[in-house]
Amino acid sequence: MKRHIVCALLACIASVFATAGQAEPKKSFRIAWTIYVGWMPWHHAAEARIIDKWARRYGLEIEVVQLNDYIESINQYTAGAFDGVTATNMDALTIPAAGGVDTTALIIGDFSNGNDGVVLKGSDRLADIRGRDVHLVELSVSHYLLARALDSVGLAERDVRVVNVSDADIVSAFFTDEVEAAVTWNPQLGEILGHPQAHLVFDSSDIPGEIIDLLVVNTRALEENPDFGRALVGAWYEIMGVLAREDEAGAALRAALGKAAGTDRAGYEAQLATTRFFFDPAEAAAFARDPKLIDTMRKVAAFSFDHGLLGEGARSAEAVGMAFPGGRTLGDAQNIKLRFTDRYMQMAADGGL
Repeated sequence: MKRHIVCALLACIASVFATAGQAEPKKSFRIAWTIYVGWMPWHHAAEARIIDKWARRYGLEIEVVQLNDYIESINQYTAGAFDGVTATNMDALTIPAAGGVDTTALIIGDFSNGNDGVVLKGSDRLADIRGRDVHLVELSVSHYLLARALDSVGLAERDVRVVNVSDADIVSAFFTDEVEAAVTWNPQLGEILGHPQAHLVFDSSDIPGEIIDLLVVNTRALEENPDFGRALVGAWYEIMGVLAREDEAGAALRAALGKAAGTDRAGYEAQLATTRFFFDPAEAAAFARDPKLIDTMRKVAAFSFDHGLLGEGARSAEAVGMAFPGGRTLGDAQNIKLRFTDRYMQMAADGGL
């Protein structure tokens, strides 16, 4: 009798595990994005229901949600409220990856080529930043840009005082008499440069390819349902195909994105001019495979470690492992938490979505 009970229990347990193994993969996903020239296409994806079309193709539901605070959007992704988020390469490393959330850079959308800048009041010499309070989103790519700018003129962070301010407040802060220096990205950068005493003294075109704009997603969610990646990439490159066009449709899209970003077509096109967009998925895939990306992430990891962004237990800049196409890795290969992939972008290039 006892033997039959034990066998029945074992059969029940086996059934539960079998059912779990056959469970349907997740079908509903949420993506967060914030206003920035390189991420505005997600506004169009939601507004024109392009994401809905691609999600339906794969039997999925994908909600694209705009948040007002950039860092908060990444924090929410890290906490599990979203399955993906728009983020720079540095912030993807220092927030979710350093926090233990295995994250994949699904889409390399662009790199900043002048969209991030250091601005001074009353001086057009970067060296005059010495001794000033510099307002920026602390420990973001703006902080990284400041460090690279200071190094270019033989200065260090100890030569200035960093003042933390959110991206939502930095424009109003700069227009007060107290603020004499700021580092930010567009569209805020463009608004700040409207101040009559503002001078752009260093920008991301001085370090091309180092500030990269991504759509990152939860690696487990992607692995369990690759169609999640296909739908996102498909929607993205459908929009890229229109955005790149020099015709009425392209102009209309750029005007719509400009309006949604708080500017107009001319303002948005000015931001596009300082952004190196990868309209062609083959170019984006090639960028992911380029060994220069590893060198860039090595610099980013070093900055991040020096500023305590890789976690309290991090003993070196290699604490958080990163993976790249071709099986290459950087940092701790036993702790891979940030992955750059060319798979889905190459799929789009090959017409395989």
